[in-house]
Amino acid sequence: MIDLKTALLTRILAAVAAELESGAESGEAWAAARRAVAATGEEDPDLAAAIVAEDRAALRAILDQWASGKRLLPAQDRAVLKRALKAYRKSLKVTRLADESKGGGGPMSGGAQSGIVGITPPPQYPREVWDELVRQGRLIDARHGLYELPPE
Repeated sequence: MIDLKTALLTRILAAVAAELESGAESGEAWAAARRAVAATGEEDPDLAAAIVAEDRAALRAILDQWASGKRLLPAQDRAVLKRALKAYRKSLKVTRLADESKGGGGPMSGGAQSGIVGITPPPQYPREVWDELVRQGRLIDARHGLYELPPE
C-alpha cells in the first residue's frame, strides 16, 4: 500500500521502469504501476495510455520529461513536496528559536541571533523527497544528512 502523504509517484514509476529494463517479470511490474497510479488518483492521459499499453518507451519518455522539468510533476508529487518543504521550514524556525532563547544574554542585551543555517529534515518524509527538493534547487544538501535553504 502506498502512503499517499509521503510517496512520490515519479520515484515509484522510475523503480518500475528500472525493473522492466532489468528484464524482470513485466506483468507484476506493470501491475505495480497500475496500483500506484490508482492509489494516487493521477489522471495524466499519456501516463495512463503508457501503462495500459504496457509501453516501456512511453513510460521512460514521461519519466525523462519529469526529470528534465519539461513536464509538470504529477499533482501527488507536487503536494508531497510542498508539504515536506513547509515541514522543513517550520522545523528550521523552531530550531532557530530554541537556539536564540538559550541563556547567555543579559537583560539589557539585544538578544542573540541564531547561527543555525541547516538542519536534519523532519523524519516523516523519506530521503527521496529531500533529494527531489535538492534536485529542484529548493534545498541545498549540506552533507551528513543536513539540508539548508538556498540564499534568497
